[in-house]
Amino acid sequence: MSGAIDLTGELVAVARIARTRGLRGELVADLLTDFPERFENLAELIAVWADGRREVLTLESYWLQGGRIVFKFADRDSIEQAQNLIGCELAVPEEESVALSEDEFFHWQLEGCVVETIDGRELGRVREVIETGAVPVLLIADGGDHEHLIPLAEEICVEINIDRKLIRVDPPAGLLEM
Repeated sequence: MSGAIDLTGELVAVARIARTRGLRGELVADLLTDFPERFENLAELIAVWADGRREVLTLESYWLQGGRIVFKFADRDSIEQAQNLIGCELAVPEEESVALSEDEFFHWQLEGCVVETIDGRELGRVREVIETGAVPVLLIADGGDHEHLIPLAEEICVEINIDRKLIRVDPPAGLLEM
């Protein structure tokens, strides 16, 4: 374990371990990043368990395989040594996240944002960003039992201010009644 990474800071998940592979402690993971090339320059990843426990892992090697990624970590040389990582998210410190252009956002940056119409009516907070294959959709929860699905399109989401955690929308007629 390395002391170089701050385990207490904000993290960005980049993969989720699904299962072991082979006999040498290799692990198959689902990618949670649109930038798999980011692993080229990484020496360490942070394993995050569901209970919040964190551990720095030294990355020995990785390769892409069939839309997933396979990892081999130092000191995990058998199935038994690797299987406790199944289900963990692998993360990097937030400050190491890939730089995006001004009009691009990570899903985790949008989650929790207050959503309001251009006339100031609050609709709720972004609970989740759903990938649809075309335009992502914001799942907005109003704190009660009502939800809105709003496409993350420039024509509808006219202002996104990550610093203020605010998204202003100009929904077309009927969208909020669905």
